[in-house]
Amino acid sequence: MQRRALTTLGALAAALVLASCGSESVQTNIDNGPLKGEKNPVVLKGANLFAERCSGCHTLAVAGTQGGAYAIKDRERSDGPNFDLRAETKGSVLYALHNGGYSGAIMPANIAVGDDAEAIAEFLCRYTGLKAKESSSPADRPTAAQRCADVGPPKAGNAEQTPAGSGVPETEGAGQESSNPQQGSEGDVRP
Repeated sequence: MQRRALTTLGALAAALVLASCGSESVQTNIDNGPLKGEKNPVVLKGANLFAERCSGCHTLAVAGTQGGAYAIKDRERSDGPNFDLRAETKGSVLYALHNGGYSGAIMPANIAVGDDAEAIAEFLCRYTGLKAKESSSPADRPTAAQRCADVGPPKAGNAEQTPAGSGVPETEGAGQESSNPQQGSEGDVRP
């Protein structure tokens, strides 16, 4: 009887060790991965919030999340964009967080608000699109600093914010006033 209990405990311990091998997390990436040199506490907070609130639907290796499908045959209705392949601006992230994505069908609106939303947006504008294919034109691919400086809502036809195949209609947001009282129609921030 005692031998069976020891065998069972040994098997459970081995399963736990194997389950933890190769696992990726924000802390792993801060200690040894792509976030190792990151010192900005807002960005680190955003990485943890993203992993906590967005990992079920979005893939982003820097945050250790695998929520989206890589192949169309594996895609589920709740899969969000793969942020390893899609670079985002701060404004487009804030828009999606406030409005529940671009379609409003799956992502909950206001999944993060206030400082939490700002932290997630700051993290994503710096670390999304790291595995995207290089563009033939350098002007087509803004830097992380440029993406983080773009705080306005997404604009219709903007290639950086509505990449081909992203599922985002190119006409979305055209001619619409911002629902955020702090922003005007052109995305200017009012004091």
